[in-house]
Amino acid sequence: MENWQQKITKGYSDVNGIKMYYEVYGEGEPIVLIHGGGSTIQTSFEKLIPLLAGNRKIIAVELQAHGRTSDRNTDLSFEQDADDVAILLKNLNIEKSDFLGFSNGGTTALQIAIRHPEIVNKMILGSALAKRSGVPYWFWGFMSQASLDNMPEQLKTGYKKVAADANGLQTMHDKDAKRMVNFKDIPDEQIKTIKAPTLIIIGDKDVITPEHALELHRQIINSELAIIPGGHGEYIGEITTITPDFKKSDLVVPMIEKFLNKN
Repeated sequence: MENWQQKITKGYSDVNGIKMYYEVYGEGEPIVLIHGGGSTIQTSFEKLIPLLAGNRKIIAVELQAHGRTSDRNTDLSFEQDADDVAILLKNLNIEKSDFLGFSNGGTTALQIAIRHPEIVNKMILGSALAKRSGVPYWFWGFMSQASLDNMPEQLKTGYKKVAADANGLQTMHDKDAKRMVNFKDIPDEQIKTIKAPTLIIIGDKDVITPEHALELHRQIINSELAIIPGGHGEYIGEITTITPDFKKSDLVVPMIEKFLNKN
């Protein structure tokens, strides 16, 4: 189980005009981890990766303008991120995979399942947003006023730790904020095309509302829903949620593994 630490590769792949950074851990059935807005592989998944890597091959990615991945002269979109991940997997000769997307990464995972269903085995949506009504009304006012000063320090530090150019932080922030301000609902008919077995997870104090998670659960025919005590990403140990009394046993790893291992 501990051997996964000898099986780590890190690299860049040419994807639709950007250099996309990825990390591969362990061996076994592949699962792709897709980080949240303003985040890196480590700020979203550092606590989760060691717990999953003992039994599976993890492919963790960084999306356009995030972390170590370069930018292109376009706004960010969830559709483009989905297409980028699909090309990366093609470059890595991975035909089909499970996906775990957190927050914005969950919305990207939804787009992957809609746009590239043939590459999806199972899907875990952590705090994923599909509709503007899926978050409280204040969220949109907050996003329209977003400034770098309001960005969580842990995410700023996480970016600066790995980015080739620390000046990219402002660009990433502004592009992420603009994408959310302009967020358009994913149409019901697109969501209903998703056939992949799906596990939907949110926290009971999440920014995503329980009603939205329930709506997604009803629209994705082959889905399960879990509402876990805690805030946005606390159930996977996302960096801004870590408190001094953090315990690995608080994370939803057994639930994830049970879902992935089901026939």
